[in-house]
Amino acid sequence: MSKHDISQRRACRLVSVDPKTMRRKRVPDCPAIRQRLREIASERRRFGYRRVGLMLEREGITMNHKKLRWLYKDEGLERFQRKWIRFRGSKTRQIKNLGRFP
Repeated sequence: MSKHDISQRRACRLVSVDPKTMRRKRVPDCPAIRQRLREIASERRRFGYRRVGLMLEREGITMNHKKLRWLYKDEGLERFQRKWIRFRGSKTRQIKNLGRFP
């Protein structure tokens, strides 16, 4: 942009890009946080991302809950979700005639 003496807003309009996305610098993920997240999850296997987040907060590492969940999922630490299967016994069960009703 400085070579062509054009404003950022106009350059983004020419390329059809929102200027807000061009100004934003993404904060890099700290590998130390990822490592500590993996360590806590391996110690406490049944803990979800919320409880792991509370443990991280006690250690002084605070972050947004959405970012925490994203990191937790990105590291492959999501717990297995049980799929509930409906009991279909009513269709297969036969009513026994005990002699009370004809």
